[in-house]
Amino acid sequence: MFHGFEGKRVTVMGLGLFGGGAAITRFLARGGARVTVTDLKDEEKLSASVEKLRDVEVRFVLGRHVESDFTDADILIVNPAVPRNSPYLQLAREHGVTFETETNLFFKLCPAPIIGVTGSNGKTTTTSLLGAMLRDLGVRVYVGGNIGVPLIEHVEEMTEDDLVVLELSSFQLEDLHAIERSPHIAVVTNISPNHLDRHGTMENYIAAKRAIVDFQRDGDIFVANARDERLASWAGASNARVLRFSSQDRVHDGTYLDGSALRFEMDGDSGEICDRGEILLPGIFNVENYLAASAAALALGVRTEAIRRIARTFRGVAHRLELFLEENGVRYYNDSIATTPESTIAALDALEGPIVLIAGGYDKKAPLRQLARKVIVRCKAVVLIGVTGPRIAAELRRCENAGALQVCEEGTDFEAAVGRAISLAEPGGCVLLSPATASYDMFANFEERGDAFKDLVRSLTSPAANQ
Repeated sequence: MFHGFEGKRVTVMGLGLFGGGAAITRFLARGGARVTVTDLKDEEKLSASVEKLRDVEVRFVLGRHVESDFTDADILIVNPAVPRNSPYLQLAREHGVTFETETNLFFKLCPAPIIGVTGSNGKTTTTSLLGAMLRDLGVRVYVGGNIGVPLIEHVEEMTEDDLVVLELSSFQLEDLHAIERSPHIAVVTNISPNHLDRHGTMENYIAAKRAIVDFQRDGDIFVANARDERLASWAGASNARVLRFSSQDRVHDGTYLDGSALRFEMDGDSGEICDRGEILLPGIFNVENYLAASAAALALGVRTEAIRRIARTFRGVAHRLELFLEENGVRYYNDSIATTPESTIAALDALEGPIVLIAGGYDKKAPLRQLARKVIVRCKAVVLIGVTGPRIAAELRRCENAGALQVCEEGTDFEAAVGRAISLAEPGGCVLLSPATASYDMFANFEERGDAFKDLVRSLTSPAANQ
């Protein structure tokens, strides 16, 4: 057992509705720390998260923060979602409290090589693909991070012979600057505007993301999207070996799409990975996710045969352009993970037939002009919800040929929105939940939003519902 926290007074700030702070709390408590968990939400709202901690000794301060928990602590564990301008953080700084995060602590303690994956879009699918590919090496592979699986509780069982694949958000990467650590292998799928409500400017967002490569050393690897100009500048300044991937152009050290074939050139060797038609996931963006994961996997010694096998069997991740029902000739896709306009644009390009789109939600201040233009071209109708619904509607009205698109605004009535989308669909087409925004105005997270969508579609399209 790790004893570095034995007897320490530790405050965990932010338990979260779904127990985001539960894993680090258990790890600390079992290591002998005197842990206080504090959250502005009350115990009733956090009941599911509190239940996860019944087996360890923890002091709860819920529904409020108490200043002494921040001034008298030895260590403060800050949840990534906590605003960095919180007065309680400033109070802790003034009293010399040591700051820590779950991700930073994991980087400090993990003995295994870490492969970090980030990007504005595609990072979860790429992380999952890479984890599946690496298991061909016959070693233990841990997959977690922002993908929803905290790995801190497993760090004591890890060895230097294992491999860790971590999905890393901009919030988590922002904190890595403090310890000047980057993953051994960094995979960046793309960079586009996101989380500007948190970071304030695009420059700040990019700076947070860049921590994934800023502290790489000789012998490390940076896998970069060759089509992203920002990543090209990162590669030019990197100390690591740079591998590139591209869905448009040949690359001489990495992976690329050549006609219908995914190919690689690396270490003086070259060959075909698989045919695009073998990949079960729809859309060119999933080809790019596959190319990114393949580059990292090949660099670590995974065989092309194993990578091809994953292409033929990997059916994707829940809430990511998930085809979950086909009823009366209409396909229903749950793409609740799409919290950026770019994600929704990619989804619209991946699908065929008349599309009825459900979009809108919490406002992350991302520009919506390109999304509106794509909706005009690709959709039969759009049903708008949430805080950004009126913003998207306004952008649509500014577009040429907007009159041919049916636009419905349903506010915060999600059931009405789903029902309206179903009524507008036609055989051969699809209903797509791809909100282009976060979920926080109506749901706890994108998973809850996606599950609600699937439940409503199933209930509203069932025979009983139509009698």
